[in-house]
Amino acid sequence: MSTFKFTVIILLTTFLMGSSFAVVKIGLPYSSPLLLAALRFLLAGVIMGLIVYVLKRPHPTTTSSWLKMFVIGSLQTAGVMGCIFLSLLTITASETSILTFTNLLFVVIFGTIFVNMRYKLYQWIGVVLGLAGVVITMGAKVDLKMGIVYGILSAVFWAFATLLAKKWGGTLDTWVLSAYQMLFGGLILFVCSFIFEEPFFIVNGESLFLLMWLSIMSSIVQFAGWYYLLQHGDPGKTSSFLFLAPFFGVLTGWLLLGEPLYPSLIVGGLLIIAGIYLVNKTDKQLNRKQS
Repeated sequence: MSTFKFTVIILLTTFLMGSSFAVVKIGLPYSSPLLLAALRFLLAGVIMGLIVYVLKRPHPTTTSSWLKMFVIGSLQTAGVMGCIFLSLLTITASETSILTFTNLLFVVIFGTIFVNMRYKLYQWIGVVLGLAGVVITMGAKVDLKMGIVYGILSAVFWAFATLLAKKWGGTLDTWVLSAYQMLFGGLILFVCSFIFEEPFFIVNGESLFLLMWLSIMSSIVQFAGWYYLLQHGDPGKTSSFLFLAPFFGVLTGWLLLGEPLYPSLIVGGLLIIAGIYLVNKTDKQLNRKQS
């Protein structure tokens, strides 16, 4: 893959990842948070499901495999996205994006505790830098808003979903897993919307445009671009660019919503970005730079 093509796709996918927080924030006046999340992923899941069916991607043949996809969907889509949408009710898109992408730091911590994974010293330095960034980013706040709690919970759910996907991913087709985990997660969010909130969705041109953007661009296109890079390039190199997602989250929060860039947010965000970069960096990449 050419450098130009890689650069274009990585910028597009990380921009869609990061900017989705601001887009959701814009959409919340038109919909209750859980219902908006449910509609986003039900639509994306149905479209992706039709695509993998038409392309005849290998579907699971056992109940246990379908159950694995359901569990991942309950964590990755229902847990992560439900918490993100609730978080955006009380804190900024910038703060939510920064907190959510600390999931990569939690993967190292939980991977060590629960599945005996081993990480390099520089990855642990990345964890320390990232957690210090969280403290600095949120330390200036006098009150602990529920949005901060939900933001951290989204990262925790994402970390567990990542570990399970790594453990079970070898037995499941990546595209099929993506389609059905979004569909299952969307169904869970839909039910939760009617249990935990008073659901509403105001139908107009802007709300439908935002919903379509979140479902197609920020879900399907983002996913397709990301996995194209993972399958046709160096996965380690690709993953190391995830630090761009929270950067775009802060940038679009400022540009689209006028969110202030506090010094604590900038300093803490930079530390978290540095931590994400180190956690995802591979020995091969480090050796290449040192040689």
